[in-house]
Amino acid sequence: MSLFRGASFYITAHHLGDLPPPLGPEIAFAGRSNAGKSSAINTLVDHNRLAFVSKTPGRTQQINFFSLRGGAFLVDLPGYGYAKVQRKLRAHWEQLLSTYLRTRGSLFGMVLIMDARHPLTPLDRQMLNWFASTGKPVHVLLSKSDKLSRQEGQTTLREVRAELLKYANNYTAQLFSSSKKQGMEETEVMIGNWLGIKHENTKKAPG
Repeated sequence: MSLFRGASFYITAHHLGDLPPPLGPEIAFAGRSNAGKSSAINTLVDHNRLAFVSKTPGRTQQINFFSLRGGAFLVDLPGYGYAKVQRKLRAHWEQLLSTYLRTRGSLFGMVLIMDARHPLTPLDRQMLNWFASTGKPVHVLLSKSDKLSRQEGQTTLREVRAELLKYANNYTAQLFSSSKKQGMEETEVMIGNWLGIKHENTKKAPG
């Protein structure tokens, strides 16, 4: 069974005081508004409406927890970088995000979704910097990769991986497409490794 399939809504937190007690390992999903975060989550969990997909960027305004099989949690963080959000609300989100990412002991790692056509924006880099002090891993999903040619995708992937090494040696990246359902198994293997779960489809190397 898929690591993510069967995910179910657990709780929503709008303030730090609303966060649930640590009950299991948490994997945070973050990304700039309109980068494809909600679509990536829905693709991974095989559920069209688990994470709300809106044509209006900045719609996710709280931290949403979804329980996974085995006791882990997928944590959907507010999309960041939408200019039309009021300054006061944007400041609240930034404080909520940075504090959660830097202080949550049960957080095992972060999946950061970037549009493959526009990766490593200044706000993406800010998110990487926020998280670097924790020493925990980051895995970047370069979403909407189907919009690039194969050569363009591979070039972008190489460039992003090289940039990530400037932050930490446990920052990784891959190409991902929600519409084509590409990159799902690679994502599951990576996150399964963080959680100490062996992917059932991983082939053993010949001995």
